[in-house]
Amino acid sequence: MKPTVFIHTNAKQLVGAKVSAYSLQKMSKNPQRFAVQILNLDNYPSLLKYDGARYLHEGSSRLWGASDLQSFTLLRFLPPQLMNYEGRAVVIDPDIFAVADILELLDRDMGGKAILCRKEVRRKGSPAQNATSVMLLDCSKLRHWKWEELIEALFAERFDYQDLITLSLESEESIGQLEEEWNHFDTLTERTKLLHNTRITTQPWRTGLPLDWVPRGGKPQPLPEVGRNPTSWIGRLKTALTGQQRNAVTVYQPHPDANQERFFFRLLKGCLTENVVTESFIRSEMHKNHLRHDALLKIATQV
Repeated sequence: MKPTVFIHTNAKQLVGAKVSAYSLQKMSKNPQRFAVQILNLDNYPSLLKYDGARYLHEGSSRLWGASDLQSFTLLRFLPPQLMNYEGRAVVIDPDIFAVADILELLDRDMGGKAILCRKEVRRKGSPAQNATSVMLLDCSKLRHWKWEELIEALFAERFDYQDLITLSLESEESIGQLEEEWNHFDTLTERTKLLHNTRITTQPWRTGLPLDWVPRGGKPQPLPEVGRNPTSWIGRLKTALTGQQRNAVTVYQPHPDANQERFFFRLLKGCLTENVVTESFIRSEMHKNHLRHDALLKIATQV
């Protein structure tokens, strides 16, 4: 079976997924050697039926929402089954874009491992965990990833989502480590292979849109200390009553690296020029608030 890159997404991140697919083909010297497949959550009723169901996340029981910006993450474990447990696959998030030839990854020696991924430290002082937003998979070694059974077990609360998503349920011997440039978090340098715009609030194609995302397990920021100035106390009381933070961010912010914004919109311009997407699609995504409203202007200014 031809090696395949799977990009898992939902409707809110479909623009990113299409640009990601385009980048993979564009940056490869031999794009005919591999396939690219977009896995859209909308096409998987066996997962959508759990909308509103409870699952465990870091020990707490939470509700899973199909409309969440990152509701696609459980699709990460589907590719081996789609590949009939044969050959190589790469699975990536829809906010990841090729800077180098993905064949470098698909062709690499896995050293007998079932999975290769990079490590990340999610919280200061905590141990590094497996970042599964990019994984190279030897599908023949992952026959135990029976997707529907895995999803059913998750929502039966037989294991914790965090253990699943960080591969803590897998044997350590089956996992090898990728270099960080194969999943470069908001970093674009001469070393970058796959650029990951992982900081959701600054994704370049969402700048200026109303913020519609809250981190999983996100907690409100602590209230400011009460000072001698009575207006400080008034602000504290208002925050407590309304649930809104003073000076809270309410829209997606510009990416701090203008080069990453330009990189994305050059790719989107290529998609439009080569009919990977249409102008009507772009306008529709802008109308849905999935794409910043000045996207066509940004495209027009790219050289």
